Amino acid sequence: MLRHRRLLAALLSAVALGVGACGTPSEPEQTGNQEQGRVIEHAMGKTTIKGTPKRVVVLDTGELDAALALGVKPVGAVLPAANSKIQPYLAEKAGNVEMVGTIGSPNIEKIAKLKPDLILSSKTRDEENYDALSKIAPTVMAETVGKTWKENFLLDAEALGKKPKAEQILADYKKRAAEIGQRAGDPGAQKVSMLRFSTGNIRLYSENSFIGTILSDAGFARPQNQQIEKTFAKLSREQISQADGDILFYGAYGETGAKQMNEVVNSVQWSTLGAVKANKAFEVPDDTWYLGLGPIAANLVLDDLERILG
Repeated sequence: MLRHRRLLAALLSAVALGVGACGTPSEPEQTGNQEQGRVIEHAMGKTTIKGTPKRVVVLDTGELDAALALGVKPVGAVLPAANSKIQPYLAEKAGNVEMVGTIGSPNIEKIAKLKPDLILSSKTRDEENYDALSKIAPTVMAETVGKTWKENFLLDAEALGKKPKAEQILADYKKRAAEIGQRAGDPGAQKVSMLRFSTGNIRLYSENSFIGTILSDAGFARPQNQQIEKTFAKLSREQISQADGDILFYGAYGETGAKQMNEVVNSVQWSTLGAVKANKAFEVPDDTWYLGLGPIAANLVLDDLERILG
């Protein structure tokens, strides 16, 4: 009887081992699925990304901002323009990142030498470079820039394999923006005007811009002439009265813009603006309010709003 029990136990053990052996092929199948990668749909089509990208090249301000916000330090990036520097608010986090051209004019050879495993940009900036870039590494492009910064951030995060973290960053940002707006009183009853002195022109930034989305998230209203589809409308110096609002924020791009801003701000015409008379006109940093295109810049803008408006 004891012998029969031992024989039965041995048979059951053999069956168990056989079942375990039959189950092992499922593991390579899962590995195979991971090796096939994630398919990312973007403005230029579909791109497959395998694993977690570690050598990332970013070809615009928004993509650099997005990557750094997600804890990814790119191996390559571009400058805003020739003879310029990386935006001050990103410089420290970016460190000694390799510069591979300027926005819209990347150096393909330099990018190739970096051996990236992911390239991030937008159709607006690099549509004509897509084929060349995609031969170097998987390339993901947003449709446009500016007002779509939140959608672009989520797309970049998906490509980087960090979408849940991006969703949390945006949720925290939106909550904070709404709270800051509420602390300013009734934001919907206050029309905020956005003015920028750029090279050779003066611009009124609309609700359909990076800064426009932040003001909207905080609940502020905008003057009617800034409720347009275009990112901005151009003004002459003689039309500066059109920049008035209950609150006026203004900034300057480059030395030429700063010179023009100083001339206008010190003019009699400027002193007649309602926002100026009410001490509600505030100079703001250009590199975050106007050049910024991502979550780091957006939160720095909220810092300024909180400090200025209380």
